[in-house]
Amino acid sequence: MKRFCALILALGLAMPAAAQDYPSRPVQMVIPFPAGGNTDLMARALQQEMSRILGGTVVAVNRGGAAGTIGNREVHRAAPDGHTIGLSPNNALTTQPHLQPGTYAVDQFRYICGVYENPYVVVLGRNAPFRDFAGMIAHARTGPEALVYGGPGQGSTPHLVMAQLLQRAGVTGLFVPYQGSGPMAQAALAGDIMVFAEAATIPATTGLGILAAIDHQRMPSLPDVPSVAELGLPMRGSTYGGLIAPAGLPDAIAQRLEQACQTAVNSEPFQAAARRLNAEPAFTPGAAFRTRLTEESQANQELMRTLGIGR
Repeated sequence: MKRFCALILALGLAMPAAAQDYPSRPVQMVIPFPAGGNTDLMARALQQEMSRILGGTVVAVNRGGAAGTIGNREVHRAAPDGHTIGLSPNNALTTQPHLQPGTYAVDQFRYICGVYENPYVVVLGRNAPFRDFAGMIAHARTGPEALVYGGPGQGSTPHLVMAQLLQRAGVTGLFVPYQGSGPMAQAALAGDIMVFAEAATIPATTGLGILAAIDHQRMPSLPDVPSVAELGLPMRGSTYGGLIAPAGLPDAIAQRLEQACQTAVNSEPFQAAARRLNAEPAFTPGAAFRTRLTEESQANQELMRTLGIGR
């Protein structure tokens, strides 16, 4: 009996030791969108600090497509040992599972931490036939598909936010979906689309113009850009995201990752990178991050049922 108890005690003590040995090999951080988009830029800024804090290599891997669900599915199916994690925006977790049957559900992940929350802006394409927000609305009034706007996937948050903004202005447009924010920004640079809604990280890295902040007030990082509220359309659109892991991740490893995430988000290098991208760093503990996403998923499901889309 004493030998059995000693074995149980040894196993119990070994659990924290295993967490202390983590990571035992490179950690793969899956980014569920192509390179160059908002999620990718925030993930790569975080990746560098996470590598330093964990004392191991964190490798960023882009797995774009299907509005973020391909990359997130890879995380969902990975071994729950902490060596595969992901940085996902909210839409891929709270909206896409209702639009794409057979992907995953919001409660099928372990949530490590929230990392950022970024208000959206209306970004101007290089060859758009207008130069300000009023001009955009005037152009949209010339025909139901005169205004061509993009979004990283059908039903993505930028798509829904831009559609809602146009609806409130009493106009419509022609929507063109892309695999991610990076390809969408390239299309805007090439003149294929006129506008799109995205976080201000995109114009910060592409040089594209900004027509308005989709918020109730001006953004501190963009004091010369008017808000849509002061232009007569009071509403707010934003994206937020954070680190996710496979369900079943041991608590000790999850806690180590959450602590590393908090240190990384609060670090000066990450804060400086976020400022350069016009982003807003915002650490959220894993439990609170999970609660927010779960509540948003339920609200989105009800909304889409009302609109007759999704499942």
